[in-house]
Amino acid sequence: MVSGFVTLIVFILALGGMIFVHELGHFIAARWAKIEVEEFGFGLPSYKLATLFTWQGTEFTIHALPLGGFVRPKGENDPNVPGGLASASPWKRLVVLFAGPLMNLLTAIIVFSFLIASEGVPIPGSIKIDSIAENSPAQQADVQSGDILLAINGEKVTEIQPAIAIIQANLDKPVELLIERNGEEITLVATPLSSRTKSEGALGVGLGYPTRPATFVESITGGATITGLQAATIVYLPIALIQGAIAPEDARFIGFKGIFDMFNVAVEEDVTSRQEVAAAQTTSAASAPRPTNWTLNLIGVLSISLGVMNLFPIPALDGGRILFTLPEILFRKRIPAEWENTVNGIAMLLLISLMLFVNVMDFVNPAKIPIP
Repeated sequence: MVSGFVTLIVFILALGGMIFVHELGHFIAARWAKIEVEEFGFGLPSYKLATLFTWQGTEFTIHALPLGGFVRPKGENDPNVPGGLASASPWKRLVVLFAGPLMNLLTAIIVFSFLIASEGVPIPGSIKIDSIAENSPAQQADVQSGDILLAINGEKVTEIQPAIAIIQANLDKPVELLIERNGEEITLVATPLSSRTKSEGALGVGLGYPTRPATFVESITGGATITGLQAATIVYLPIALIQGAIAPEDARFIGFKGIFDMFNVAVEEDVTSRQEVAAAQTTSAASAPRPTNWTLNLIGVLSISLGVMNLFPIPALDGGRILFTLPEILFRKRIPAEWENTVNGIAMLLLISLMLFVNVMDFVNPAKIPIP
């Protein structure tokens, strides 16, 4: 078991890092656009503990709530302040507003590229046994991690879903598994059980594909592809809810506790898998289980969520501020700053209220966290 303190440290570093990277994007873009930045704060805006240093007019400070950071550009909401954000050209403001979410998406690309580089590229055409659950039918039948599944009941299998379908069609019946192990083909008999839960699996095996080392280009393009697909899924989510394609309980908002619970599950799984790898050091490399990287996957997914959600055209978020900037570009006419500040102020109060509600619901009705 992993202690809650370890998960808390991972949670603070990961979530705080995502927020910090977001604000760093705004800061870099502001400096590029020659917009003065009065303060770059480490931690959420709260009680200022100390000023670390001052660089080119920017005061770098540390605050009491150690989660992420914030940027306070000069004249953020007042176009009458020379050299400030609101008085900059609309194109420069767009660059600054886009830079924060873009940094989160770039972070996700880096994370997923690293995962692809470390885990390799799947080789289609064969199925690998990635893991075996304790006291499962597969373990009792002497199925081992690293085995290649060639056929079930004499039917050749090359894809995971068809293999699962055959297993599900033979619940509580002995099935013959043709396995390739260390270059030799062997036949094992196991009985998938209907009494096992969906998360346990009828046979208790984790299926995957054999992998080969990924090239640098494959890692980067793969990371970008995964990030793009995940971002598109988030954008499509409201449409899917309206269409009824996704149940509301499967797409609910979660707060800090919900995110902490997700990290708790991910960290626990990653630590457990590495302990299993250490315990299997005496076995051959082919049968050794592969350590999981659920925590890094979670960081990648949350980075995408933070980046995409901030681009939604909601006042007070980056996307809402971008929306207010577009009329100035398209029609050469700026929406009065007073209107924009009022709308953003009201929206911020509503967002804070929503966040409070979501965080309370995390305790009243905790979200079901899927087990890896």
